[in-house]
This record gives sequence, structure tokens and C-alpha cells, in this order.
Amino acid sequence: MNIIGSTVVFTVDDLPRSRHFFTTYLGFREVLDTPDLVWLNRDDAAVDIMLHQHVLERPRERIAQPVVAFAVTDLVKESARLSAEGAPVTTRLRRSPWGERLMRLTDPNGIVVELTEWISPSGA
Repeated sequence: MNIIGSTVVFTVDDLPRSRHFFTTYLGFREVLDTPDLVWLNRDDAAVDIMLHQHVLERPRERIAQPVVAFAVTDLVKESARLSAEGAPVTTRLRRSPWGERLMRLTDPNGIVVELTEWISPSGA
């Protein structure tokens, strides 16, 4: 097998609010926008995001908390930008002793977005 792409798919109750979250705060752009789904992309991301509108006639199948993690550069700067823009930060920027900076955002539908920057354990 040769995997040539990745898409993370989320089923959400409020499609417009998730679209706004990913395009406004995380810089994704719409590739396809229909009443029932939105396909989002970034040129520099290794994964696309697809948002599906939850159909009320179907039962909920929420088994686990959805999380999407992105490795990023200059997370200190991004953290300041996101805070200034009023992004829904749910875990403030922190540094772990093993060499990681991390922060989390949560979109209006409960999707947790983890932003991580790998740094040396000394913090350089």
C-alpha cells in the first residue's frame, strides 16, 4: 500500500460554525462547499478536513472525543495571534519537559484541535 493523502472527516451539528472556525483561525480554504458537506484544504497541510452535516434522522455515534493534531512552527507567535483574534483556546500554550509546546482549541461542535511544536528539551 502507498498512502498518498489523508482526510479527517467530522460529522457536526452546525456546519457553518465549524467551517468558520477552520477557515478563520486555522487558515483552511474551502475546496468544496455544499449544504451537507464542506471540504477544506491548506497547501502546507498533510491532511484535508471534511465536515459533514449531522442528519437528524440518524442516531448519534459519538464514541470518542474527536481530536485533530497539527505540528506547526512558531507556536508562541501563533498562540498570541489566536488569542488576539478571540479563538476558542481551551488549553493555553504550555511547554513540556520532553521538548514539546502545545495548545488546544475547541471548535463550536466540540472538535479539539491540538497545535504542537517540537523543541529541544532545554526549550531552545
